[in-house]
Formats: sequence, C-alpha cells, structure tokens
Amino acid sequence: MSSSSLLQNIRTQQQVFLDQLDTHPFSPLAVEKILAYGVPVGATIEHHSQLPRCMDRLQQLLQEEEQQERVLGAGTVVLADTLTKSSGRFTRSWHAPTGGLWLAMAWPDTLVPECTRLLPFAIGMACCRTVRQYGLDARLKWVNDVLVNGKKLAGILCSTMQSPRGDQYHLIGIGINGNNQTFPADLQRTATSLRSELAQTQSVDLVELTGCLLVELRWALGLLYYDEEQALQAGASCEQGRQSLLLHAWQDLSDTVGQRVEYGFDIQQQPLYQALVREIDPCGGLVMELEDGGTVTEYSGEIVYR
Repeated sequence: MSSSSLLQNIRTQQQVFLDQLDTHPFSPLAVEKILAYGVPVGATIEHHSQLPRCMDRLQQLLQEEEQQERVLGAGTVVLADTLTKSSGRFTRSWHAPTGGLWLAMAWPDTLVPECTRLLPFAIGMACCRTVRQYGLDARLKWVNDVLVNGKKLAGILCSTMQSPRGDQYHLIGIGINGNNQTFPADLQRTATSLRSELAQTQSVDLVELTGCLLVELRWALGLLYYDEEQALQAGASCEQGRQSLLLHAWQDLSDTVGQRVEYGFDIQQQPLYQALVREIDPCGGLVMELEDGGTVTEYSGEIVYR
C-alpha cells in the first residue's frame, strides 16, 4: 500500500472511531470543547517504511520548518513501519520491528506547568483506552506503561526540546506491540502484543489501530486543555487539593494503588527502595508507605511491581 493510500485509510478509521468515542460522563458542550482543543492531533502525518527513530525525524522537521521561517504544526505525526535505532528512557533499546505501531508526535509547550506535568498521564490514558477497544483489560502502571496480564504492551517516551528559534516542544514517542510476537531474550517474560493477547491467527489491522490511537490522543490532550480551562476559571490548583478531570480518568485505568513496588529514578540501574503505593496525589505524585512506616511522595522516576 502506498503512503498516500495508507494515510487516507487512517483518516477513514479516525472518523469511525471518533463516531464511537466514549465521552461519558461529559456534557455535549464539554465534549465539543474537548474535541476542539485536541483537533490538531494527526492533522499532518508523515509515513515511512523505515526510520532510525521517529523522534529524530520530528526534530529534523522542526529545523526544516524554521529554516523556511515557518512553525511546525501542533500534532504533527511521524509514523514508521519499523525502527532501526529506537530507544526509550535512558537510551534503553526499544524493540520496534515490522508489525507494531511506532510513531512520534510534536506538541507545542503551551500548557501551564501544573497541566504540563500531567501530559505523560494523558498520553498513557490514550494508549490504554486504545488497547481496551480490543476487549483487553489493559491497565496503567504509573506513569504510563500499558500492561495486559502484567506484561508491557505499549510504551511511551515524552521529552522536551527547544527549537533553534527558541520555541518549546514536547516530543511524544509511542510504541504499541501489534502483531509482533517475537521479543529479545531480555523482554520475553515482560512484553506482550495485541495479537498474542487476543490469541488470534489473523493479524491486527494496524491502520485501524492507528486511527483509534489518534482519536484517543485527540480526546486525552483535549481533556487536558479543558482541565486547564476549568482550573483557571476556578482559581484552584492541585497543590490546593483540586483533583483534575484528566487524573481522575487516568486513575480509573490504573492498577498501581495497592501495589508493592520498587522505586528508582533509573530502576534498572539503581533501584532505591521498596514501598507500598497508598495513593496518587492530586498533582500526580506517587504516595508510598516505606517499610519503616513513613511515607514519601515522588513526582518523577519509575517503578516495577514486586
């Protein structure tokens, strides 16, 4: 299939999933506002059969646009069938062969800091909701790992970069294991895919999967901006105990509270301590009870379930 045909099919699938989007429990006016805020998602999509990294291509596009005295459009997506040098946090390798969904999206840094902090939660929610569209009980591990039956099915990398002109962008990398069922030895016990979990002989339609993800990203990012609007109107912040709509929706999909975890900034190289997760605070912090009975709240870092 040519890139132009592929992108047209993705557009068609976007409309299908937009018509089916679960917007409960929001009013029609709120839904209209949320979708309007998120409308730039996927407005421009660039497809490649192979790339080293989608994020590298986004950075190149940012520079090319600035050289032409233009601004890269919000929601620009780079999509690749396979990645040859993909990486996650701390340059960890990410297995991205043909059969998965691999993309990156550029989003301008226009949120107030309190809401910017919740951007990774929004992207995780979108990915989790996408997987659940296939009838799987996907759950979010703080902050945004998507797990099915305890195994990682989707991963997200959020980074921030400043363009040569000084514009600030969030670069959002997403990988969803679709039809790829063979993993490197170090991932075989911890990774899974849609096709494996569905136990089906037919391949998952990656065009359909992409369309669904883009619609869910539009909803999640729109909800984050709508949340910002509501917070500013109320004059309340998470530090004052305001519970965001986005974080409330995220918690409905998460199984982290109640888990005994190991915490660290770089958990693979330097785990710091074990604790019991008691709650997620209104700002997205992980509130944990230590072995000595004390509590600690972390706003960055990562965990593994014990």
